[in-house]
Amino acid sequence: MFSVLVFILAGCTSSQPESVDENTYMDVSVMEAKDLMESMPELVIIDVSPAYADGHLPNAISYPLGDGSLDEAIPMLDMDESYLVYCHSDAASMEGAQKLIDAGFMNVYRLEGNYSAWVDEGYEIVK
Repeated sequence: MFSVLVFILAGCTSSQPESVDENTYMDVSVMEAKDLMESMPELVIIDVSPAYADGHLPNAISYPLGDGSLDEAIPMLDMDESYLVYCHSDAASMEGAQKLIDAGFMNVYRLEGNYSAWVDEGYEIVK
């Protein structure tokens, strides 16, 4: 009888969901990104694409993902700041935002739809 009770209790406790305390970046729409930029002038905007010279968001810093620039910059970035990451593709912006999260940054946003969504909304770009 005791072994059955232990088995039942063990089964109940192992089915409890474990709490996951992992930070993750937050996807934001173009409108939300624009609001962040206006309400948080200290927001650091990172363009991880190699096409920075073809056009980028105002005040964006170029740290292309493919050439290792972002990896080199991460140790020099202030972990207490907030960051908005974007690119010209979802895969690259997701990878860039995740690199910041993996390095321990807590306030990381990723622009949904990336550069093209920004342009489609008619917001200012810099060339």
